[in-house]
Amino acid sequence: MKTLIVVTGPTGSGKTDLAIDIAESLDTEIVSADSRQIFRGIPIGTAVPDSTQLARVKHHFIETLNLDEYYSAAMYEEQALEVLDNIWHTRDYAVMCGGSMMYIDAVTNGIDPLPTIRPDIRERALGIYESGGIEAIRATLSNLDPDYLASCDINNHRRLIHAVEISLQAGVPYSSLRSGAKKERPFRIIKMAIDHPREVLFDRINRRVDTMISAGLEAEAARVYPLRHLNSLNTVGYKELFAVIDGTMTRDIAIPRIAKNTRVYAKKQLLWLSKDPTVIMLDPQRPLLQQALDAINPRNSASTRDDKS
Repeated sequence: MKTLIVVTGPTGSGKTDLAIDIAESLDTEIVSADSRQIFRGIPIGTAVPDSTQLARVKHHFIETLNLDEYYSAAMYEEQALEVLDNIWHTRDYAVMCGGSMMYIDAVTNGIDPLPTIRPDIRERALGIYESGGIEAIRATLSNLDPDYLASCDINNHRRLIHAVEISLQAGVPYSSLRSGAKKERPFRIIKMAIDHPREVLFDRINRRVDTMISAGLEAEAARVYPLRHLNSLNTVGYKELFAVIDGTMTRDIAIPRIAKNTRVYAKKQLLWLSKDPTVIMLDPQRPLLQQALDAINPRNSASTRDDKS
């Protein structure tokens, strides 16, 4: 049985290093599940693995798209499964690494087939939001798909816009296209995450933001500022620094705000993890690689311990 090892968890938890260690130990490749690292030109703000890390293990879906290219979880599901099929030809294991939970769900559980959004539909939905704010997009969705509006996070504007896009493109409510049925995969799936205490995780995030600023995040944001309207740049770090460039926020406020908003995002990722009982939580006080390998091959680890005793 082929095995997909999913290293997930909140931002700043150490996923990349652990995934590389696992892939190196198993002589396999990494399939990135990060919805921002897939775009070119923003390596600092998206924490793209550095050249040394990329040289250790082959990575897929790292800096493969231009910032203005459309991409979706459905597209990722199809393409990631193709990459995995190629890996399975020569290897029994593959590693998936990332914190974009929709991408992970797409591969491990499958998602319902949805129509590809035409550019004019995408612009129309975004225009509703930009002209009237989140209240306008809620009102539109109330007409197009009241059932989805009643069950979704009404403060998540991106999901609201997406639901409007799908409803407009399909001509039927978005909720009517969602079956929620889990797809069976022809491979074993093992999910794991590093279980840092919350205060430790938040300190790691704060220090990571400082490192990004020192590495040149402000210059990176200034370089892509003319493209600030793109969805690929509608993310923590760039939004705050764009506000500095616009003159609507000071640098002294923006940098702590980046850390705060990153912590908020991490809380959402932790909530997602808490709802998935299949995720194995690794103790950061113990050797992570050994814990991961034990979880992947419990029989081998047990026999190894027996041999040593």
